[in-house]
Amino acid sequence: MGLQITEEAAKWYIDEMGLEEGDYVHFFLKIYGGIKTDHPNYFLGLSIGQDGEIGVKQEVNGIIFYFGEKDTWFLDEFDMKVTMGKEEVEYQFTEK
Repeated sequence: MGLQITEEAAKWYIDEMGLEEGDYVHFFLKIYGGIKTDHPNYFLGLSIGQDGEIGVKQEVNGIIFYFGEKDTWFLDEFDMKVTMGKEEVEYQFTEK
């Protein structure tokens, strides 16, 4: 699976971030602070726009969600699925 964004989650990003078709959402790894992952040493950050080489991507509702080339190792260890919770998106990590 690697990276999976549901349509409902993509709609949330579009509404909350004011995204338009053709925009990019960049997921990147951080050592301190951000979205908790199941990896004991890394957190997840996100930004809008394309930064560097795209390693893994998924396009949903015209938005490209991606990890940069230097962070694709994370998806070798964990599958990441973003779903819609009751009020905001939820991140699910499954160790491979």
